[in-house]
Amino acid sequence: MNNMKHTVVLTGRLMKHILRSPDTLITVAITPIAIMLMFVYVFGGAVKTSMAANINYVNYQLPGILLMAIASGIAYTAYRLFMDVQNGMFLRFNSMPIGRSAMLWSHVLTSLVSNMITVIIILLVALIIGFRSSAGILNWLAVVGILVLYTLALTWVAVIPGITAKSMEGASAFSYPLLFLPFLSSAFVPTATMPFVLRVFAENQPVTSMVNSIRALLSAKPVGNEIWVALAWCAGIIVVAWFFAMRAYKSRI
Repeated sequence: MNNMKHTVVLTGRLMKHILRSPDTLITVAITPIAIMLMFVYVFGGAVKTSMAANINYVNYQLPGILLMAIASGIAYTAYRLFMDVQNGMFLRFNSMPIGRSAMLWSHVLTSLVSNMITVIIILLVALIIGFRSSAGILNWLAVVGILVLYTLALTWVAVIPGITAKSMEGASAFSYPLLFLPFLSSAFVPTATMPFVLRVFAENQPVTSMVNSIRALLSAKPVGNEIWVALAWCAGIIVVAWFFAMRAYKSRI
């Protein structure tokens, strides 16, 4: 119980830093929004030639944009962790009567909250430029669940470099490949239009199953097995990343 209370207090500490300097949230949201606008208004006409005429391209590419925003946001999680390690905050708090894992969990929860705020910002912009959804409340809850699990999965990945990196650049550089993954998925174009080798990779990497699941849920269409594949990817990443993150954390305390 005390550990949970300490986690909430430390999460509040981190959220105050973010809210006092909202440029972090704005920076995380700007790049995905710019890419969304570029694909809709610059490339959208050309891309739609390979799709059915009735497809709303804003709806089509929004799931990939949301996953890209989360990948961008967790780079700041690694950065915040790195700064707390370098500034001695971990050692300082661990010398106090505070739950040992509270410091780490506060960063995880802060990542979750801040990334969900970014997701809301992007959804509002998408609504302005034409996003529409026929999804019911259960579909929306399922979408939120996938986004939360994806955020937790990438956050635990971010914890590892955040604790072990030797430089600020090293702490956040891991996120670059994660930002690139949506481009090699079904996020922006159908995988059927890709060369064979790229298509095989795109159809069997985690982002594609998550994009397809979110897209189907927002369109109120059958999801099929895609959602189970997406959930399995998230659960697998969380378990593996958590194991190595905790090993790195214990080596620091």
